[in-house]
Amino acid sequence: MRRAGLVVAEMHECSARVVRPRATTAEVDRVAREVLERRGARSSFLGYHEFPAVICTSPNDVIVHGIPGPTVLEEGDILSIDCGAIVSGWHADAAVTLPVGAVGASVEGAALAAGFTLVREYVGHGIGTAMHEEPQIPNYAGGPNRRFRLREGHVLAIEPMVNAGTGETRELDDGWTVVTADGRRSAHFEHTVAVTDHGPEVLTLPW
Repeated sequence: MRRAGLVVAEMHECSARVVRPRATTAEVDRVAREVLERRGARSSFLGYHEFPAVICTSPNDVIVHGIPGPTVLEEGDILSIDCGAIVSGWHADAAVTLPVGAVGASVEGAALAAGFTLVREYVGHGIGTAMHEEPQIPNYAGGPNRRFRLREGHVLAIEPMVNAGTGETRELDDGWTVVTADGRRSAHFEHTVAVTDHGPEVLTLPW
């Protein structure tokens, strides 16, 4: 899984370079696809329940599962990029939210505000030879599996999703894209974390 994690880290590193005003989300997907081809890896997402791209690109009010396409990024946008890769049958999965161009006052204000809400419908998960495995890992107290005991060898995808407005969501007609119900912005971060005998190890960092 470390090899898959390094591929995911490289996908993020390379795709972040093309996140700029006037770029399209399809361009971001293309760069991530090139990393997979160069490393002989496969996308965890492409073809998963018929998902049509190698990554998810979720701008502004889109929480998760945004489909790359002709959407043009603009100054002041934020873009969440979710990448997953398979190497030798093992998955790794990570997400990050990036500013487009200069960080606008609204984004900076949101980052400093205390009024965030957590998305409860979508949670982290176990990961291994399948992209989604048990247990579910909620980002709030009192959720499912709160009595689950972690042991050496467990690997988890931890992925908080934080909204500037309410925590309510809705799914678009494409069956994938999940947006905030109130149209306010959302940020999504994710890393694949292994439980080892010396503590947690983040597998999707570049080093």
